[in-house]
Amino acid sequence: MAEKRNIFLIGPIGAGKSTIGRKLAEQLNLEFFDSDKEIEQRTGADLSWVFDVEGEDGFRYREEKVINELTKKQGIVLATGGGSVKSSKISNILSSRGIVIYLKTTIDKQLYRTYRDKKRPLLQVENTQREILTILAKERNPLYEKIANITICTDEQSVYMVANKIINILKNN
Repeated sequence: MAEKRNIFLIGPIGAGKSTIGRKLAEQLNLEFFDSDKEIEQRTGADLSWVFDVEGEDGFRYREEKVINELTKKQGIVLATGGGSVKSSKISNILSSRGIVIYLKTTIDKQLYRTYRDKKRPLLQVENTQREILTILAKERNPLYEKIANITICTDEQSVYMVANKIINILKNN
C-alpha cells in the first residue's frame, strides 16, 4: 500500500513540494517533513543566514545529514530542497529509500510563485530571477529526471489535484 512507503518530493524552487507534500501527507495519514524547515529548526536560523555564514557547501553538508536521517524513517512524505539532487549521495539515498516524485514546473510559474518570497537564498543575487532559474533548470532538471520514479507537472493543477493524482498513481503501482 502507498501508505507504508516513503514519498520523496523533488523539483525546483516554486514547484509546490512543501504545499503538495503537506496535503499528500494529510490525505495518506503520513508524517510530513520539509528538509529546509528541518535545517532551519536545527540551526535556529533561516536558510539565508546559513548560506551567508557557511556558504552553499556548508548548507549542502547540513542538508545531506538531515535527509539521510529523515529518510531512515518509515511512512513519511519529505519535501526536499531544490538543490538537494546536486549531491549524488542524497540522490542515491532518495532512490533507495522510497518513491521519488519529481514535481515539474515552468520558469514562468516559478517566477509567479516566488515573486514576493525573500527567503530563497539563490534568488537573492544580482542576476535577474529568470536568469537564475534558467541556469538552475539547465543544471538540475536532468538530475531530477534521472532519479524520479514519477514525474508530475504542477503548473495548471491545484494542490488537491496533484496530491490526488499522486495517490492514484501509487495505488495502481
